[in-house]
Amino acid sequence: MELINALNWRYATKKMSGEKVAEEKVNQIVDAAHLAPTSSGLQPFEIIVVSNEELKQKIQPIAYNQSQIVDGSHLLIFASWDKYTDERIDSIFDHMNTERGLPLDNTNDYKNGLKNMLFSMTEEQQAAHTAKQSYIGFGTAIAAAAMLKVDATPMEGFVNADLDELLGLKEKGLKSQAILTLGYRATEGDWLQGMKKVRQPKEKFITELK
Repeated sequence: MELINALNWRYATKKMSGEKVAEEKVNQIVDAAHLAPTSSGLQPFEIIVVSNEELKQKIQPIAYNQSQIVDGSHLLIFASWDKYTDERIDSIFDHMNTERGLPLDNTNDYKNGLKNMLFSMTEEQQAAHTAKQSYIGFGTAIAAAAMLKVDATPMEGFVNADLDELLGLKEKGLKSQAILTLGYRATEGDWLQGMKKVRQPKEKFITELK
């Protein structure tokens, strides 16, 4: 299976070459994340694509000076909604129904039931729920990059509050969750390159109930 081969090829690249990734490939990776499934199709997160070198320099110390931030080509920052609101949910369902040529009130019963469930959560629980949805897109982007032979390093190692402040995310009702650096592996200086990919034994990882 081509996807399995691609996932065997990829690894969390520790040193990138500085070579730029073609915009067409970056767009394909973002498109894959855009098409990822989310709970009730709400897509409660956004992707911020950073290629500006000056901005990457500002982000690097926030990300504990990891070199991939500046040596990579692009950063994909996954930022989830801080909470659910009537306006956000209504906007999603209105867009969905309009695109499908349906009356705006076509999904009111489902939408109102969904709101009752989501609004029964605390804002902290809502933020945790939206964060989980962002990680579905995050994982999809990692797989898409591997299929395109673009190196990608997933990162949670950064100060979220500082990145949110730098990018003005709080004002947009967003919280940064993860960064995906895109680029190409350097030929030298990466201690992980060439090492055997290791995962848990399948008999410990998989339980089959027949």
